[in-house]
Amino acid sequence: MNTKEHLLKLIPEQGILPLYFYKDTGVTLEVLRALYRAGIRTVEYTNRGEAALNNFKSMRDVCDAELNGMYLGVGTIKNGEQAQAFIDAGADYIISPGLVPSAAEVADKNNMLWVPGCMTPTEIIAAENLGAKFIKLFPGNMLGPEFMSTIKELFPNLIFMPTGGVDTTKENIGAWFKAGVVAVGMGSKLISKALLEAKDYATIESLTKEVMATIAAVRSV
Repeated sequence: MNTKEHLLKLIPEQGILPLYFYKDTGVTLEVLRALYRAGIRTVEYTNRGEAALNNFKSMRDVCDAELNGMYLGVGTIKNGEQAQAFIDAGADYIISPGLVPSAAEVADKNNMLWVPGCMTPTEIIAAENLGAKFIKLFPGNMLGPEFMSTIKELFPNLIFMPTGGVDTTKENIGAWFKAGVVAVGMGSKLISKALLEAKDYATIESLTKEVMATIAAVRSV
């Protein structure tokens, strides 16, 4: 099984895709380790700010040296040049906040998973025609679970994940999974600015475990 196929199974199995950015490299790496201890095996690091690429290279080194089985995705990729830069830095997959044909092209050339952010059926159709298999519904809180349940039957060959404003509550997570998503992308609701600034890695680890348990519970209903 190639990496692309593996990720199309791993992210749905995990049920959550944690995402974060922090300019300090040390904090970035400790959060990565905390997520790994919680049972996470793939994360999205957000391409936000000048430190992102260098931090990502350090994350790659740590994964290769000590976090066996951890896959690194990079988010907020808005053009092909950014996609290539992070692929060269060791990215396992590419996530965009919107429909970015040049990023799709670079990912495809490297036989890599590309996850576009979409907000309308028109964008989802365009993404599918570009070869996307996995769609990020973004911003999730603007669209809501009802959007997912309404459009799901139109796209039997695609899988979906909301990102943006997804809450850690059982009600919110349960509504999304009931609507038909395979995972939820979770950023500041899970890895908050306050926790990052306090370097509270233990709480990030325990919150992640709680959310994973919540996902397991809502899926078993």
